[in-house]
Amino acid sequence: MFDGRELREAQRLIDEWRSVIEERAGLARALSIRLARLSETVRSPDGLVAVTVSAGGDLIALDLAEGVRQRPAAVTAREIVATLRAARTAMIASVTAATAATVGADSATGRAIIETYAARLLPDGRGRG
Repeated sequence: MFDGRELREAQRLIDEWRSVIEERAGLARALSIRLARLSETVRSPDGLVAVTVSAGGDLIALDLAEGVRQRPAAVTAREIVATLRAARTAMIASVTAATAATVGADSATGRAIIETYAARLLPDGRGRG
C-alpha cells in the first residue's frame, strides 16, 4: 500500500499544514487583541465637537467646547453626527491598518474583517473608499 517514503512525505505535509494553521491562528489572535484596543478620536472642523469611538464604533466620549453655546442646538447636533461618522470612518482605516499588519488586508480573512467592520460602522456604505 504505502512504503516508508510515502508515509514520511505524508507526515511532512501534515506537519507543514499544522505549522501554517498554528501561524494563522497566532496572527488571528494578535489581530483580535489589536482590534479590541483600538479607539479613534476626531474633532469637528470648527474644533467645537470631539468624539471618541471604540473599535465597535460605539461613542465612548463626547467633548463639547463652550463655543457650542453660541449656536443653535440643531447645528451642534448635526456636527456631533458628522463628527461621529468621521470617527467611525477613521476606525475603519485603523482596522484596515491593523489587519494589513497581521493577517494581510488582501487575504480572504483580512477582506472579510474589513468588510464586516465597514458594514457595521457605516451601514449605508458612505465613507468607505
